[in-house]
Amino acid sequence: MQNIYEQCCRYQGQVVSIRCRDGRKHVGRIVRVTGRHVYIQPTGPRSLGGFGLGYWGGYGYGYYRPFAIPLAFITGLAVGSLFFW
Repeated sequence: MQNIYEQCCRYQGQVVSIRCRDGRKHVGRIVRVTGRHVYIQPTGPRSLGGFGLGYWGGYGYGYYRPFAIPLAFITGLAVGSLFFW
């Protein structure tokens, strides 16, 4: 878990892809890291019920509230530039 914590601290402020133990994948900007959680602000278009509502904010990214992911649930972390190409 220390390795995941160090990676999250190193990539703070960058867009990352986080894979959790339950199979979920979260994409967003790391806005805060604590000893137990990483807080990310999701990026991408907003959607509701499967229908895209367009882009809100600048540069094609929607604005979402940051949320916490427990460090113990994280199995992998990749920097955004690795999956946007």
